[in-house]
Amino acid sequence: MKKLIIIVFAALCNLLFVQCSDYLETSTPANTDDGFVTSSPSEAFKILSKTYADYRQSAWYGTYRYNDPFGSDVEIYCEGSGSANAYNSRQEVTMLGVNSQSGGFNALYKTVSYASKFADVIASKSEYQADLASGATTDWTQLYGEAVTLIAHAYFELTQHFGDVPYGYENRAVTEYELTSRFKIYDELIARLQKVEGLMYDLGQGGITGERVSRTYANALIGKIALYAGSWQPIRTDVAGLYGDVQFETKATSDGIAYARRTDYAKYLAIAEDYLSRTMNERKGSAYLITTDDRAGVDNPFQRHFQYGMDLEVSPETIFEIAHLQGQASDGKAVNSEILYGFGRASSGGSSNGYPTKVFAAVRMTPVFYYGGFDPADKRRDVSGCVTGLDGQGNEKLIPIKLGANTANGGGITLNKWDYCQMADPFTLKQRQSGVNSPVMRMGTVVLMLAEAKAGLGKADALDLINQLRERAFGDAAHNLSGLSGDALKKAVVQEARFELFGEAEVRWFMIRSGFFSEDIVAARAELQEIADAIEANGSYTFDNGLEFPAYIYTKQVEIPAADMLVKSGDPMSETHWPAWRGVYDFTQKGLKPKTDAHNTAIRGLFKKLDDATAAQLEADGYTKVAWGADFAADIAEVLKMVVSGVKSATDVPRPYWPIPLETISQSNGKVTNGYGLPNQ
Repeated sequence: MKKLIIIVFAALCNLLFVQCSDYLETSTPANTDDGFVTSSPSEAFKILSKTYADYRQSAWYGTYRYNDPFGSDVEIYCEGSGSANAYNSRQEVTMLGVNSQSGGFNALYKTVSYASKFADVIASKSEYQADLASGATTDWTQLYGEAVTLIAHAYFELTQHFGDVPYGYENRAVTEYELTSRFKIYDELIARLQKVEGLMYDLGQGGITGERVSRTYANALIGKIALYAGSWQPIRTDVAGLYGDVQFETKATSDGIAYARRTDYAKYLAIAEDYLSRTMNERKGSAYLITTDDRAGVDNPFQRHFQYGMDLEVSPETIFEIAHLQGQASDGKAVNSEILYGFGRASSGGSSNGYPTKVFAAVRMTPVFYYGGFDPADKRRDVSGCVTGLDGQGNEKLIPIKLGANTANGGGITLNKWDYCQMADPFTLKQRQSGVNSPVMRMGTVVLMLAEAKAGLGKADALDLINQLRERAFGDAAHNLSGLSGDALKKAVVQEARFELFGEAEVRWFMIRSGFFSEDIVAARAELQEIADAIEANGSYTFDNGLEFPAYIYTKQVEIPAADMLVKSGDPMSETHWPAWRGVYDFTQKGLKPKTDAHNTAIRGLFKKLDDATAAQLEADGYTKVAWGADFAADIAEVLKMVVSGVKSATDVPRPYWPIPLETISQSNGKVTNGYGLPNQ
């Protein structure tokens, strides 16, 4: 059946820009088979599922998405400035090749083409037309709305990652094409989604789970697109007439670019507020913000969302995520998942048969954010960042707080929201085949986007939304915010995004939309330098929250009972239970023998510089003195490069985009070019 699905799908596929790429030259069978392959909603979904699969494999974790989870003032790339993987996140646009993201660019247009053809076929069916006329929401109307939402999703990602792009040429032969204003694209996508969202099932209805797009996601996507349309962003000033009649106010300008916001931004923020509110309320379906923890002996509702994913279940907080299978598909093809490879708790295991296997762990947390950003009582800190990883042979190890390496061999404080050891049944066979789904949007993100829209409109109830997340994070209302307005309120939304969404590919976009991106980046680098200087001079740095970042800490490998291998609640007096949400799974349960019996890493002095007498006693007890803050201070020049070194001053224009590929440029008769200092050849 799988082979049949692939073959009949070809009847629905012809592709964009027929003159511009090898795949565009593929011949298209006649559409006489369309009725056969869409004979029922279930058969039709098999066709649409190919669109999901192709997007997952070719577009979702291409390089463009790979850079989104770092490139802020708190998220940095592990391998350092010598790696080409970080050029985009550093906004070093001159380092990027013109074809550095041609695969992702073409794949997104391919998604548009597939979904557009599918939508056309469904629209022509008498069953769909009858359901549409009756005003009923049915499987046929859901399929049509689903396809249109996927089109909007792909086009939005093109504008998010490439700026202004060609639009509206799918499934027809073209000899000329040109750039389209992203603001025109936003308007058309919003209008198209508004027409179809009422035809779709809310999440949980009609068998629609978070692994498919629903009315809930369509509403959230309208809100997100409107939020981008009405927010600060880099625009081009080197293409006359590109934005038509849209008027702008600017924060900064440079040659051919500006950091700008349209002057009628408020009407778009109002649309965002409307549809994001619907997503949280009448259109939420089965989705909700997880605020209680149903697990015995565990009290961290923030982490509960991520645990669902590691248990290979769809979280009730999920709005949409990309589905994966564990291991290889039945046809022998791997279903690659970057979660628990590119994005997870670092592991130095091999590519196969490790316990656990390799976790590259691209995203790392700046020590300043780990120590001084979070309140020590915030339950999100230890779920988000971890100072230890795995050696790939069943043992915990301290990760050197130094850039220039991946896995647990270096790179600093690792992303900790996904961890092989926290899986219900840890997967040990091969990297990138964990089966953990790739997240697109969750309710916590919707809460913050709604708060952002409200703050941009000057509405004080934005604080109520922020405080929903803070009450979940702290377990009470004692840490709620109050009395903020204007820029202070807008900055509070961005700061909460840092706490809530670290490593989830959203923080840098919240920062850019706020209008404060460049000044925040420059301020962050100054703070990092100040702290490095203090550690070098004094042996530690004390933050306002009372935590100390010491030059040296003390570690020892120890064996603790199997029941305590995974630390899920922190005891500040315990060298193995603090910080929480670390430790290792007992791999002897899977018949695997760890390298040593000392599976766990005991740590002393992580949050307070120890006096000489205590340090001497620890060394006498078998602890080893390890460079910690000292490594950070010695590595500070490299750290500063990784914190968006392409932004030189507080008045610089952000440049987060990828170049449009050469083939698209060269065959446009001069109507498509790259701006922002990106290469054109």
